[in-house]
Amino acid sequence: MLQVARLAPNLLGDSARLVETFLNAHQTSEGAFQDREGKSDLYYSVFGLDGLLAVQAAVPADAVSRYLLQFTDPAALDFIHLCCLARCWGTIAHSAKVRCPELVRERLASQIAAYRSQDGGFNLFKGQDFGAVYAAFLAVGALQDLGVSIPDPLQLVQSLKRLETPDGGWSNDIHTKTAGTNPTAAAAVLLTNLGMPVNSAVGDWLLQRAHKLGGFNASAEIPVPDLLSTATALHALACLERDIAPVREQCLDFVDSLWTNEGGFYGHWNDDQLDCEYTYYGLLALGHLSI
Repeated sequence: MLQVARLAPNLLGDSARLVETFLNAHQTSEGAFQDREGKSDLYYSVFGLDGLLAVQAAVPADAVSRYLLQFTDPAALDFIHLCCLARCWGTIAHSAKVRCPELVRERLASQIAAYRSQDGGFNLFKGQDFGAVYAAFLAVGALQDLGVSIPDPLQLVQSLKRLETPDGGWSNDIHTKTAGTNPTAAAAVLLTNLGMPVNSAVGDWLLQRAHKLGGFNASAEIPVPDLLSTATALHALACLERDIAPVREQCLDFVDSLWTNEGGFYGHWNDDQLDCEYTYYGLLALGHLSI
């Protein structure tokens, strides 16, 4: 994903520096990046770091590593922030060669593995019978950043297969019966990365979520497009080697409608607050649309 997001400056031009300024302004005195309430947060730090890399800006690795080292007990974190801690370490290790301490790396990998569900997937909560697509996506990315191989990948694939819906998409968990754009995109990307074939109907389903005015809807039931769904759908379609030419211009218009000269992107037309997360998704979408 980051590799593609780095293509965003091809469309942003000089405005890429506005994004750099925006993201740097959202770094806190602790070294993290702030959430929508202005507080330091591991989740938003993932997007702040990746956003800076996407516009080829310097990553404040020393300040970020000091913040990350505060989390000495990974077991105290919930699953999402546990994975985000691993992702942050992976980003600064890749960009600035600031490595995660080996003991912390081992503890992180062990804690993530503890969220493996009985069916071989991953869940946001421990001890669950069935996995969830979002949890699997986070876990695989985090383990890859830690340099850890996915144990029993076939079981993970089987867990994802259980979450397929009859209409050609995926639901996030076993309790949800209708497909969504984000779980469908995540499942398609995961299966592709694991070397598994994905039915062409998945690409058809995703393209059907394209809004006539640009962007992608989160599901068939949601009439308004959003930037998260747009970025993930475009990324999945690229992984599936599907042609996005029929929706490219409308998507460019949609992403442009969410851009501000402050250097950030809103999440959707009704959003009124900028943050690092949606700004990164704007960069990811532009990266795909620049190809």
